[in-house]
Amino acid sequence: MKVIVVGAGVVGTMHAWHAVERGHEVVHIEREAEARGASLRNFGQIWVSGRAGGEELDTALRARELWEGIGARVPGLGFRAIGSLTPVRNELERAVAEAATARPDAAARGYKLLTADEARAVNPALRGAFEAALWCERDAAVEPRTAQLALREALLATGRYTFLPDREVRDVVGEHAVRDDRGETHGGDAVVLCTGAWLSGLVREVAGEIPVRRVRLQMMQTDPLGEPLTTSVADADSFRYYPAYASGALDALNAGQAQDPTAAAHRMQLLMVQRLDGGLTIGDTHEYEHPFAFDTLEDPYEHLTRVVESFLGRPLPRIRRRWAGVYAQCVDTTRVVHRQKVRDGVWLVTGPGGRGMTCSPAIAETTANELGW
Repeated sequence: MKVIVVGAGVVGTMHAWHAVERGHEVVHIEREAEARGASLRNFGQIWVSGRAGGEELDTALRARELWEGIGARVPGLGFRAIGSLTPVRNELERAVAEAATARPDAAARGYKLLTADEARAVNPALRGAFEAALWCERDAAVEPRTAQLALREALLATGRYTFLPDREVRDVVGEHAVRDDRGETHGGDAVVLCTGAWLSGLVREVAGEIPVRRVRLQMMQTDPLGEPLTTSVADADSFRYYPAYASGALDALNAGQAQDPTAAAHRMQLLMVQRLDGGLTIGDTHEYEHPFAFDTLEDPYEHLTRVVESFLGRPLPRIRRRWAGVYAQCVDTTRVVHRQKVRDGVWLVTGPGGRGMTCSPAIAETTANELGW
């Protein structure tokens, strides 16, 4: 079988990976020299902790298993089974963490409520003031800026993978084929369009208006911290954002503790992970209304700096980079991904939202299974 994959972000690359793993030939087409979208502009977190119970959690846990297996074969991914800590500062926040540990699926997530001293034993860099911390053992991390490059190198080594950059696919031609902007036609037994947040042009022509929206976020990265940050770190605002934490305790938190005005205005939570070079990737914001701003705002960065410094108990290293990114999210956020047959032999897979890095190996595996690869 020959599979044509359009889009070299993490979702497209994982579709290519599963096709090659099953013995097929893959032609992988990317409109830029290499992927430049949300697949690189994220935390690199394999984030199990906050996922909704049911299909979303099952997908994340399967993806976590796949990431670990692929990471053992492709060291360049930088896979680390580091877990995460969410420090809590008062009884309202602690009650949400306690409710999470009482979930029927808490063991599958690796939830445990730690005292402050226990949390610092796990992550000694957290020298600031907090009362306790929610530990999630199943969370992990990879290096987002290099993961696709490492996967591509492994794919090329098989001899059954061809990468065609700087080619924008303009047309779906009949069955199982696409034409690029160089006038070349690429045909096979199946075509998978993994176009990320590119939802106009070809996608609109072949799929119409799909139930997927674009979301913009701001993030930053620091100089090396100078010591290990041994886990990912979140703050209690993540309780307000992720569906796993819905509970009466969360209702009480929302009623009794107003979110910081800047965090509320920008729909923020803290997520932080250390890169292999020692720097910290920190974010993020969520903007849903179009048209998106073309610039980045300082208030969210200042808020994140204050929160991080309060957990670390020390000044943040110099900010090295700031950026904005846009990802595609299903309007019905309970859906893990939008998968649609748009022509005979042609499928569109998009809209994983902030779950793309986490869930992409399992999303691609499901596509491969459903298409009978």
